[in-house]
Amino acid sequence: MMSLILKNEASLKKWQRFKQRKLAVVSCWLFIIATFFSFTAEFWANSKPVLLHYNNEYHFPVFKDYHPTKFDQEETMVTDYKNLVLNKERGDYMIMPVIKWDPYESNAKVEYYPSEPTTDNWFGTDDRGRDILVRLLYGLRYSIIYAVLVWMITFIIGTALGGLMGFLGGRVDFWGQRIVEVFSTVPQFFLLIIVISIFKPSLWLLIIISSVFGWISISYYVRGEFLKNRKKEFVEAARAIGAGRIRIFGKHLLPNSLSPIITFSPFVIASNIVGLAGLDYLGFGLTPPIPSWGELLNQAQKYFMEGWWLAVYPSLALFLTLTMLSLIGEGVRDAMDPRD
Repeated sequence: MMSLILKNEASLKKWQRFKQRKLAVVSCWLFIIATFFSFTAEFWANSKPVLLHYNNEYHFPVFKDYHPTKFDQEETMVTDYKNLVLNKERGDYMIMPVIKWDPYESNAKVEYYPSEPTTDNWFGTDDRGRDILVRLLYGLRYSIIYAVLVWMITFIIGTALGGLMGFLGGRVDFWGQRIVEVFSTVPQFFLLIIVISIFKPSLWLLIIISSVFGWISISYYVRGEFLKNRKKEFVEAARAIGAGRIRIFGKHLLPNSLSPIITFSPFVIASNIVGLAGLDYLGFGLTPPIPSWGELLNQAQKYFMEGWWLAVYPSLALFLTLTMLSLIGEGVRDAMDPRD
């Protein structure tokens, strides 16, 4: 009971230290808000109505696809909600999202692509006439999914392997370190490009391949924490009362060795976002037409002189996201500082 109270007090002190970093708190809220809007982007940026009341029936095109004949559109294979004729006398109406474009839709009204920012396309269009703001909003979703899943997989593997090497020591630690050294000498980025060029790239393939070598760095830190903590008094006390290896590893050593994982997490997630943008920029990332920040930056290189918006807005989105994660990371690092 006393140990639980002490842990709660320590956690409260860390939270108080984190809240003292105002920029970190603001960045945390802004990142949460941006993530929320990205993962619910269909409600804010879409060419389909959120709610459609037609012929005395309610429809939800965001969640379900309807055949165009249901809305008396006979000459098309896909329902055109923007040109849907509503009979107001019988109570027809629709609620459209704030931005009336989806990430794959081209603006046929403009004369050339890419087109500069207008009232129809606030951030302009790309080289296929698709709205840049919408593709940035949807692209953040894929960046976060990739970054967070790679972070989770690599940290689970790195924690398990590094913890075992530090806890068991001896031959396990010796040969484990030799294997880690062999993996660390592999040119990871070039191997990643080679594998992706052989197989058809997808989000899940990128996550798996990126996780194969991503655990190496965190395993060093976790191993060091286990080597430092395994000889401390609380571990010796657990052994004295008859605690087994599994209990010591999972209940005593692991919770007290997670500081590197928590501290590095925002920075690792930020580096993963940059990594995916880099792969997309080089053409080895997500398969077009999936929304991607790196793919927009690749277009910016092609239209550098006449399409400044292609470079400014994706770069600004990447800069703001990395800045928020870096500020959050600094706040977490200060909160986890054992000297305070």
